[in-house]
This record gives sequence, structure tokens and C-alpha cells, in this order.
Amino acid sequence: MLTTEEEPSTRADAPTPTPALTPPHATPAPTPPKATPAPTPTQRAPGRLLALAALLSAALMALHAHLPNTALNLGSLFQTLLPWTGLAVPAILVLAAVRRSKLAAIAVLAPALVWATLFGPTLTDKAKAEGTGATGHGLTVLSHNVDEANPDPARTARALAGAKADVLALVELSEESTPVYERELATAYPHHTVLGGVGLWSRHRLTAVAEVEIMPWTRAMRATAATPEGPVAVYAAHLASVRVSGAGFTTARRNEAARALASAVRAEPAPRVVVLGDFNGTYQDSALAPVTSQLRSAQREAGDGFGFTYPAGFPVVRIDDVLVKGMDPRASWTLPATGSDHRPVAATLRF
Repeated sequence: MLTTEEEPSTRADAPTPTPALTPPHATPAPTPPKATPAPTPTQRAPGRLLALAALLSAALMALHAHLPNTALNLGSLFQTLLPWTGLAVPAILVLAAVRRSKLAAIAVLAPALVWATLFGPTLTDKAKAEGTGATGHGLTVLSHNVDEANPDPARTARALAGAKADVLALVELSEESTPVYERELATAYPHHTVLGGVGLWSRHRLTAVAEVEIMPWTRAMRATAATPEGPVAVYAAHLASVRVSGAGFTTARRNEAARALASAVRAEPAPRVVVLGDFNGTYQDSALAPVTSQLRSAQREAGDGFGFTYPAGFPVVRIDDVLVKGMDPRASWTLPATGSDHRPVAATLRF
């Protein structure tokens, strides 16, 4: 009978290996840090696009006055909404934080600086020492598009009379509303004249009243106000409306009216000129340069903030203005809503 020896590892009396003991105060070996992989070109692309968008917005802001109107009048539209272009700064900054892009965060400083340069002074109160009320200092004028669809012109008239301006320029008067304004303003303003849809009310005598032909129907007029400090040529104007549509920013009729108004102002012999009204465009709109290049904006020189006027419920643009020549704006302000779709604007002027 054959027999075999057992393997040593299976014998009952084989010694059991003793495990290695870890010293009680031994420190485990540190795990080496994992290397952070470098961003791939695909991962870097959004940050670069954000930086490019920031630089492009800065360039558009800086060069806004030179933007052409060859395509859909987009230059005028951009200039009209120019104050709101600053919203690009926080938008790009938030996206830069989401993408963790240092490049975009640095690039956003460019549009922030340009916007601050353009509008920083606008945000300060530039009113002179006399304040913003009509207290006998110089001449206080007020301009208002009263809205021909205004459901309560009497309320609007009372609000305007309460502003205590020396001269009122009202545009978008209708056949139905004109008698209401004449009745409500008669006590405070003994002198007034209405031509078509525009009118002037004054505490001072008005002479040399004439239509200013800027459109086929009456949308502008001029008169001389005989103030104690001397005569002032006062214009009330309502330029043609503009529209944003599939055809772009339609401004042709407005621009034509602006050129006609500019010709009248250029030919005006009086040394002191005030142009009031609804220009359906902002002072920054280069298409209105024939007018604005001859006159100064009271809001820009003596106002506080942007002075937005339209729409009355939540104004986003200033298309109503007080423009002057030969007079010194001392204060400029926007009045509360009156029931019209525009807010009134007023200014105190020194001779």
C-alpha cells in the first residue's frame, strides 16, 4: 500500500504567521495630491466669448455717436437705449463667475469704465443753488405731451398749473381736450395760443406767434415771451412718431421734421431761445443732431439722473426735453405722471 507525506502548510502543528504590528504612534503616509488638469480649449471657449462680448459692448458704447443708420436704423435705436447698455456689465460678470473665467471678469472692466465715463456725471445732482422750483429766479418752463387719449385732461391741467411754471408748452392737444386746458389754465396763465395740436400758455405776453412747418399738418409753433428780463423765443414742437417693427427702427418722418425744426431754429434772430416738446428721440440720437447741435439740454447741464419720461408708468427713455440757447439752465427735473402716457419735464433758466 502506497503512502505520501502531508504538505507542510497543512500539518496541524504548523506554526501560524504573526501579523506585522503597526507602532502605536506611527503616521500614515500622506496621499499625494491629484494634479488639476489644465482646461481644454473647449472649456476655455465660453470665457473667451464672454471676454469678446465685453470688449464689443465697450466699443459700441464708446463709438455710439458714429454708429451708422444704414441697416434698419439700428444706430438710432442703440443710441436711444444707450443708458441701458450698462446692464451688459452685471450680466457678463455673473456669467464670468458661473464659468469661473478670470479673463471675462477682467474684460468686463472695459464696458464698466466706458459706461461710467458716459453717464457717471448724469447720476449726480447738477442743480444750481436756486433749487428746482419757480420762485422768481429767471424763467421756469414746462413741457408736456398731454396725450390726446388722456381720459382726464382736467386733472392733467390742474397738475400742470400746480407746478407754477412761467411758460407751458403742451403737445398732442385734441379738439376735445383743448377747451378743457383753456378753462383750467386760464387763471394762472392769462396768455395762451394754440395752433393745431400744439399750444403755449404763459404768465407773460406772447407775441410774434407763428406756425413752424415741420410736417404737412401743424406740429410746431413759436412765439416770443415778453419776460421782465427781456424777450425769449419759445418753440413748442412735436416731432413725428417712431416705430420698432420688422422693418427696423422707422424714423424717416421724424428725421425730416427734425431737419425742418433745425432750419427754423438756425434762422431764429432772437438771442435767447427755448425749444420745448416731444422729440420722439433722445439727445444722444445722432439723427437729431441738426437740432441738438445748436442747443443745450437743460437736463444734461442741471438735472439729477436720466430724467426718463416715457412711458409714464415705467419710463425708460427721455424723449421729452427742454433745449436752450443763450440761457443758463439752473435746474431741470421730471414731474410725476399726470394721466398722460408721458411725464412732464421742467427747467429753471437764468438770463
